[in-house]
Amino acid sequence: MDFALLHLFVLVLSMLCVIICSLEFDPVDNYLINCGSFENTTIGNRIFLADNLNSSQRVFVNTSLESIPSSYSSVLYQTARVLNDTSKFTFSIKKQGRHWIRLYFYPFMYENYNLSSAKFSVSVDNFTLIKKFEPLSAGLVKEYTLNITSISLVLTFTPLASSFAFVNALEVISLPDEVIPVDVGAHSLSVKALETVVRVNMGNVSVLPQNDTSWRYWEPDGRYLTGTNLIQFLSRIQDVNYTRGGPSRNIAPPSVYGTATRLQVGDPNTLVNITWSFDVDPGFDYFIRFHFCDIVTGHNDPNKVGDDHELLFNVLINSQTASRNLDLRNRTSNVLGAPYYMDVVKRLQNIHRISIGIGPTDIGSAYPDGLLNGLEIMKISNFKGSLDASDAEIQSSVPTSKKTRTWLILGSTIGGSIICVVLVVVSILFCRSRIRTAVDESTGENHTAVGAKEASVISKLNMGYQFPLVAVQEATDNFSESMIIGFGGFGKVYKGVLKDNTKVAVKRGFRQSQQGLSEFKTEVEMLSQFRHRHLVSLIGYCNEKDEMIIIYEYMENGTLKDHLYGSDLPNLNWTQRLEICIGSAKGLHYLHTGSHKAIIHRDVKSSNILLDENLRAKVSDFGLSKIGPEIDQTHVSTAVKGSFGYLDPEYLTRQQLTEKSDVYSFGVVMFEVLCGRPVIDPSRPKESVNLVECVMKCLRTGESEAIVDPRIAREITPESFMKFVETAEKCLAEYGSDRPTMGEVLWNLEYALKLQGKDEKTTQENEISDNQLDNSVVSTEYSMGSMADLAGVSMSKVFCQMVKSENKDSCDMC
Repeated sequence: MDFALLHLFVLVLSMLCVIICSLEFDPVDNYLINCGSFENTTIGNRIFLADNLNSSQRVFVNTSLESIPSSYSSVLYQTARVLNDTSKFTFSIKKQGRHWIRLYFYPFMYENYNLSSAKFSVSVDNFTLIKKFEPLSAGLVKEYTLNITSISLVLTFTPLASSFAFVNALEVISLPDEVIPVDVGAHSLSVKALETVVRVNMGNVSVLPQNDTSWRYWEPDGRYLTGTNLIQFLSRIQDVNYTRGGPSRNIAPPSVYGTATRLQVGDPNTLVNITWSFDVDPGFDYFIRFHFCDIVTGHNDPNKVGDDHELLFNVLINSQTASRNLDLRNRTSNVLGAPYYMDVVKRLQNIHRISIGIGPTDIGSAYPDGLLNGLEIMKISNFKGSLDASDAEIQSSVPTSKKTRTWLILGSTIGGSIICVVLVVVSILFCRSRIRTAVDESTGENHTAVGAKEASVISKLNMGYQFPLVAVQEATDNFSESMIIGFGGFGKVYKGVLKDNTKVAVKRGFRQSQQGLSEFKTEVEMLSQFRHRHLVSLIGYCNEKDEMIIIYEYMENGTLKDHLYGSDLPNLNWTQRLEICIGSAKGLHYLHTGSHKAIIHRDVKSSNILLDENLRAKVSDFGLSKIGPEIDQTHVSTAVKGSFGYLDPEYLTRQQLTEKSDVYSFGVVMFEVLCGRPVIDPSRPKESVNLVECVMKCLRTGESEAIVDPRIAREITPESFMKFVETAEKCLAEYGSDRPTMGEVLWNLEYALKLQGKDEKTTQENEISDNQLDNSVVSTEYSMGSMADLAGVSMSKVFCQMVKSENKDSCDMC
C-alpha cells in the first residue's frame, strides 16, 4: 500500500514537473542589457544587466522623464548608449538555433545629444536589419529572429557620416525549437532572418510580455479592424485545452488562444467578412501565422442552429483564399478548446498593405461563422540578406535574355519616337485651344474645358495653401517626438509654430500608403471648399519627398474623447457637454446642407471632435468624407469605412451611405457624452462592453440613472436629461428613414440646453438678438445656399421663436 502511494506521488510529481516546464521556457542563451545604465534593472522575473562594457566610445545618456508610454517597461527607455563610431556587440552562443534579437529605441534629448537626429544601420552576422535608420517613434521595439549556427553572434551598429547611433536596451534570447518552422511549403526559413511586423491578439485585448513564455507583446486587434460591427469579442481563457502533440504555450499563451474576434451574423443570408489591415513593405516574402482555438462550441451560442452546427469558415489574404472551409474540429481531432495554428508564406510585390479576412463558406448547409484568435506577420529577408525596405526586390525576377534585351531596346526606341510625335501634336492642339479660348472670352462666350472637374486636387491649391517641407520641419522642430499631440490611422499629429507665431496642428501621414494618399487628397479637397466656425480650418498642406502633410488650426483643448475618459484633463460639466454637442451638430448640419450636394463625414466620433481654447467644438478629420447622392438618388453605394462602434448598421449591411449614417454615429457620441465611457470597453462585464447596447438595456429596464457619468449626475435636470436621451435614441434607430436630420437633432439639443435652465443668451455664439431674426433666416437655415455667412447665428434664438408658437408638449420635431 505504501509502495502504491509512493508510486502515485512520484507520478503526480512528474506530471507537475512536466506542466511547470511547459509553462515556463528557460532559454539557454539569455542576454538582457539595459544600455546606458550603471545598475541592473529588474522587470518582473527578468534582470537587465547594467551596460558596463569597457569601451573608449562609452557615452551614456539619460532622460528626466519618469513615465514613458510603452507596451514594454518604460524603465528600459530612460537611459541609452550613444555610439559615435562603428561598434560591435559580441555574444557567446551556447545553444545553436533560432534566437530573438530585440532592439529598444526611445529618442530623447540629453545635453548636446538629440537622439531623434541619429542615423545609423544595424547588421548581425551576414544580415542587414535596418539601414539609414531614423528612430522617430517613442518606445519602439524592433524584433528579429535568426538561426545562429556559430559559437557567437556579432551585432554591429554603423552610424552614417556626421551622425551617430544609439540603443536603449538589447535582448538576445534563444527560442524553443518549435516556434519557427524550418520550412513552410516550398519555402525554406532555416537560412533566413525574420522581422516581426505585427503580432496581434484578437478579442481586442493585449497580452503583455510577462505573460508570454518568450516575452512577446501581443497588441489588441481593434485598431486594425477595417469597419464592421458584425463581430463579437470573446474571452474564455479557461476553455483552452493544450493537448499532447498540439501547439504548446511556447507557440502562443492561453491568453491568446482564449480570446477571439468572431463573425456574428444574425441573418444566414448575409455574406460579410471580418477584415484586418496592416502596413507592410512591398518586395518581400512574409511569414504569416494564424492562431485558432474553438472556444465557441459547447456554449450558449446565439449563432448555433441545431446540434449539427459546424464552425466552418474561409481564411483570406488580400481577398484570396488561404484556407477554404477550415474545420477546426477536424484539425484538432474534435477536442474542444484545443489550439491550432496555420502557417503561410506570401509574396507581396507592389502593395503596401496586407488584409487578413475571415468569412463564411459557400457550403449551403454552413451557417455564417468564423473566428480568429491571434495573428503574427513577419518579414523574410531577401536574397541580399536584408530586411530593410530600401533593399526591396520590386523589379521582375524573370531573367532577360540577350535577344529579349535587343527587342526591348528596339521597342523603347520606337515607343520613344511615337511619344515625341504625340507630344508635338498635343502641343499644337493645346496652343490652338488657348487661342480659341482667348477669342471666345473676347466675344463674351464661355466654354468649359472637358475634364476640368477631374483636375488634380494638388493643382487646385497652389494659391496660398502649399507649404515647403522645410517650413513644416522648422515649425515642428524637425518632427520632434516631444511635439507629438496625437496619433491616428493616417499618422502622427504634431504641434507646430509658424514663423509668424501662429500655432498649428500638423498631421503627417505614413509614407508610401495608397490608402493614406487617397485620404490625404480627400481631406485637402474637402477642407479647401468650406469654412465654418464648427469645422476645423485648413491652413495648408505639403506633399514634397513622398510626404503627406496637412496643416490645421491648432485646437488648445484637444479632443472631446480626452475630456470624457482616458486622461486627467479637467471634467466637463453638463452645460459644457451640451454646448459641445450643439457645436458639433452645427458643423455636421452645415456639411449636410451647406452646398448643392451633401457632404457625408463618414467617421463621426468623439476623437474627431476638437475643442479650442474656449471649448468651442469643431469637427475634424475628413479623410473618409464622401459627396452625397444625386437629387434623384437616395444613397451612395460605397465600401464600408469608419470606426468600430460608431458604424450605422444599415450602411454596414447594405453598403448604402446617406447623411443618416452620420446621424447614427452622432447618436453614439451623444451617449459617450452622457455616460463618460468608451464605446467599446472590453474590461467591463460582457453585458456592458458595448455602450449602445448597455444604455438601451438600461433605458428599457428603467435604470436610466445608472448610465449617467457620476461626475455630472447631480447637475442634470430631469427635463434636459429626457430630451437629450430621447434625441440620442432616435438617432440610433435601426433604419435611416426613422432617424431625424442633423437640423432636427440640433433643434432638440438647443431645447435640451434651454430645459437645463441656462439662458440662451449665454451660449457660445450669442451674437444677435431675437428681433433680428425673421422667417427669412429660418428659411435660409434649411434651404442653404451656403452657411458660411450664418456661422455666427445662434440656433437657440431661431428655435426659441418656433417653440413660442407651440405649447410645451408639441414642440418636438423628432
